Amino acid sequence: MLAGLVHGASSVFVVRDGNGTACVMASFSAAFSTVYDTAGGPKNATFSLPSDAHVLNSSFCGKGGASDSTLMIEFGGGHTLTLNFTRNATHYNVQLMSFVYNLSDVQIFPNASSKGTQTVESTPDIVAGMNTRYRCVSSSQVHMGSMTVTLWDTTIQAYLPSSGFSKEETRCERDKPSPVTPTAPPAPPRPSVTRYNVTDGNRTCLLATMGLQLNVTYSRKDNTTVTREFNVNPNKTTFSGSCTAQLVTLLLQSEGLALLAFQFGMNTSSSQVFLQGIQLNMTLPDARDPTFGAANSSLRALQAAVGNSYKCNAEQRVQVTEAFSLNMFRVWVQAFQVDGDKFGPVEECQLDENSMLIPIAVGGALAGLVLIVLIAYLIGRKRSHAGYQTI
Repeated sequence: MLAGLVHGASSVFVVRDGNGTACVMASFSAAFSTVYDTAGGPKNATFSLPSDAHVLNSSFCGKGGASDSTLMIEFGGGHTLTLNFTRNATHYNVQLMSFVYNLSDVQIFPNASSKGTQTVESTPDIVAGMNTRYRCVSSSQVHMGSMTVTLWDTTIQAYLPSSGFSKEETRCERDKPSPVTPTAPPAPPRPSVTRYNVTDGNRTCLLATMGLQLNVTYSRKDNTTVTREFNVNPNKTTFSGSCTAQLVTLLLQSEGLALLAFQFGMNTSSSQVFLQGIQLNMTLPDARDPTFGAANSSLRALQAAVGNSYKCNAEQRVQVTEAFSLNMFRVWVQAFQVDGDKFGPVEECQLDENSMLIPIAVGGALAGLVLIVLIAYLIGRKRSHAGYQTI
């Protein structure tokens, strides 16, 4: 096999077959860094690929351009950088990069404790499509044991279809522009609270006041995933529903919101009423699939005894599915046994009870502190009169 080095603005290493046809071409800059032992302790060595580096005759092209090819570059006092290439139907890559360095080279390794050669190897991330050149302007490091090789301004191509680099190229990931992270629209303000009711003739089976906000996660047309919040605007929403002995349903519809359904169930054995199901169907114009749907019929939220109402002033989130949750604000709801248009006895949510404990605890602590100060004052005053007698 014939091998040669073409000189120019940068060195281009070429491997040719017996007919003089090029099969591998490479142009790059390289720096090497390692630590070696001396009598005085470890020492750093840093050196670059020199301009007189040349391709060894032991480099070779794969048989018929189909099997493995090897580029071997020698420089200095017995140092050899080897790139072994392999291919499949669509891509080629550097299967193995190895470096043999000679510690006897006093120009690079002065006062080295040991002599002779050391061999290190690694698999670099150099992959390109067939009939394209691999191009990477950015620097990349290949760690091979104690040796680090830094490559930059790299152009490599194996299994050449012609005598020079192809015009088409495969860019390394480091050269590609960073993807622009889409910015989610700002969160909407708190939704307006409004009153809903469901009746069956003269009988009311549901009273509810609440503000509703949809929290939806979906994939957009550019394949990015976003989470957005949508307020249910009561001014643009119509509602209806139905009443049965075991199920009360509230249906909401508005522009873009095909359906938001609430289903309240009753446990007759425990006399408990609760929100057991939520269903959402809506349109998301920027989604990869504009029709979004989610449902869960096994919830147990907003629970209260039959004849009582459930109330929660704190914001409450009901997780319906992994991609959909419902934020509820200032909820007051009563299902099934409703007396006209009036709510029954209130059962406060745990969030409200916890929020009430804080001022109570703070007030109790302040009262205790005032009591301690008062007792200390009285004791001090009594002691200040000790030793005096009435005349």
